[in-house]
Amino acid sequence: MHTYIALLRAVNVGGTGKLPMAELRAMCEALGFGEVRTYIASGNVVFRTGLSAAKAKAALEAALHAYAGKPVGAIVRTADEMARALAANPFAQAAPNRAVLIFLDQAPPADALATVRHRKGEELALGEREIYVHYGEGMADSKLAIPAAKAGTARNLNTVVKLIAMAREA
Repeated sequence: MHTYIALLRAVNVGGTGKLPMAELRAMCEALGFGEVRTYIASGNVVFRTGLSAAKAKAALEAALHAYAGKPVGAIVRTADEMARALAANPFAQAAPNRAVLIFLDQAPPADALATVRHRKGEELALGEREIYVHYGEGMADSKLAIPAAKAGTARNLNTVVKLIAMAREA
């Protein structure tokens, strides 16, 4: 059995993509996932399964598509993969609510930072399958646009730390 962390894209953000976490848990259990736990209402779920990460992702995305009537992306990682991404964070000294990891399915393009728009003091760096962002002045007023992040999903450092801990408890 493997323990995975799934990060759903565009769930319960800004009033769109409503998915109650109880329904997400039930959906995962119906897929045969075990020890299903969610964290906050933004589409974070930890579960155990005998499936590979790719097959778990495909099954979850198919169930989400059936539920929402449109594609809903999911990024699936192990606790160790998330911990490595966190350890590689070049903004580790930043306040955890002002730095995010944008998780992607694959490596960001080498020119990903060249296409960023509306930058006003934010710091960015590329990771293995992540884009790191430090919002020095906070996220509320930022107009930062990162085209390479469109298919990804962002989590702040507090959330990443909590999800790693939850997965390691499983």
